[in-house]
Amino acid sequence: MTKKSITMADFKRQRVLIVWAVAIVIYGVIFHYLPLCGWLMAFQNYKPVTGLLHSEFVGLDKFKLLFSDATFIRVIRNTLAMGVINLVSTFIMAIVFAILLNEMAFKGGKKVVQTISYLPHFLSWIIVTGILHDALSGTGIINTLLLHFGVIDQAINFFAHEKYFWPIVAFANVWKETGWNAIIYLAAITSIDPSLYEAAAIDGAGRWAKIKNVTLPGIKPTIMILLLMNVGNVLNAGFEIQYLLGNGLVQNVSQTIDIYVLKWGISQGDYSIGTAAGIFKSLVSIILIVFFNHIAKKHGEERLF
Repeated sequence: MTKKSITMADFKRQRVLIVWAVAIVIYGVIFHYLPLCGWLMAFQNYKPVTGLLHSEFVGLDKFKLLFSDATFIRVIRNTLAMGVINLVSTFIMAIVFAILLNEMAFKGGKKVVQTISYLPHFLSWIIVTGILHDALSGTGIINTLLLHFGVIDQAINFFAHEKYFWPIVAFANVWKETGWNAIIYLAAITSIDPSLYEAAAIDGAGRWAKIKNVTLPGIKPTIMILLLMNVGNVLNAGFEIQYLLGNGLVQNVSQTIDIYVLKWGISQGDYSIGTAAGIFKSLVSIILIVFFNHIAKKHGEERLF
């Protein structure tokens, strides 16, 4: 096969695409790669006065200090736990919700439900946490219902007990993102050949059998790709909701790596240790993506690379 050379005519015909491609590459270099030079702070005793190029080089001392801090170890536990809980709950609920929407026979009702389910995604976490505070307060609707049906004898202060914090965060993420996350699964379902459902119906398959043998296998590649991408974000358990809902009574379970970075990197002015914590999170995310992508490749599943 001969290699075709690019002529000036080809270049002129594709000049708009080339210009946009160059612009996007420049944007990526400026805003995504050049900032990585700031990682040098993790290996320095960085001082704003001396700057990045003249601060004292301390090697891995900041990382050693980081992992000798009991608070950081607890923060890793919190971040990983909430990340896994959020991943499992939001991932499963999005698939279930997409399948349930697809099974709705009444198209008008389906569109209404879809539209309503998207709306929470566009709400800021300030609004979401405000709704949670009102609903879970001592006089909120949750306590009112529990008292009315005799489930509890007195109102519960949900934000004063550590055992309730992670479920509250998981519920908030599910409520806010399920409808939005389901969009791509609905798109994948619509791409399934309708003749497969017709053949399944001829063979006597019911609704559950169609879901099990046609719908789920049809969206399996999409599920695998999104799962691999979301696994890499498992340490991005969140910042806003934990920061807004957290308080002194639940700080042992509410603080995440992002909050730790804010506390030490910005509030305490220790930019080096904050950067080291950020590097740790990034490296773990990369390792998780590569590891699970390798497993998917080994088992012949869809993969990122």
